[in-house]
Amino acid sequence: MADVIDRRVARTRKALHGALMSLILRKGYEVITIQDIIDEADIGRSTFYAHYTGKEDLLRSGFQTLRALLMEAQRNAPVKRDGPHDEALGFSLAMFEHAREYRDVYRALVGGRGSVVAVNEIRQVLSEVVKKELSGVEDDDAVPRDVRVQFIVGTFLTMLTWWLEGKPRLTPTEVDAMFRRLVLDGVGPSIRVQH
Repeated sequence: MADVIDRRVARTRKALHGALMSLILRKGYEVITIQDIIDEADIGRSTFYAHYTGKEDLLRSGFQTLRALLMEAQRNAPVKRDGPHDEALGFSLAMFEHAREYRDVYRALVGGRGSVVAVNEIRQVLSEVVKKELSGVEDDDAVPRDVRVQFIVGTFLTMLTWWLEGKPRLTPTEVDAMFRRLVLDGVGPSIRVQH
């Protein structure tokens, strides 16, 4: 009996998430109402509130899956690829691949029709993953760990937005290589101060 209830709960939550994502793509997050979501999912209001406290709660719960995916990718990242830093930032390629798979949803969430809630949730998930990644790195008095975390997360979000909005033909591997180069090697010696 519990298995039937669990499947029903999972089915309801999947329908609600699907409805929210569909509505975000069509209308944008900010204008969506609970009534829109329950109409789209074809469920009752009381059923919605049995699972979530509101649309922000529904949106946030979807990021638990992303968090689990990135943690798994981080655990399973190869120890060495082709370059000197390839073992670092094990989450990044998985996140770019996930973004390619759900391109329209990511575009809506981080672009103009998304919400501050979505961007903050993505930032929080990435911050947790990066903090874990940096836990084995020595502290640096010149640059505090929290600044390094925010730098990596900010760079990742910049690359993600740039890719989704302007360079969709690039593969996740190509975008990941650019991200890694920026974060791990810096902008390079080609930048010169103009007088």
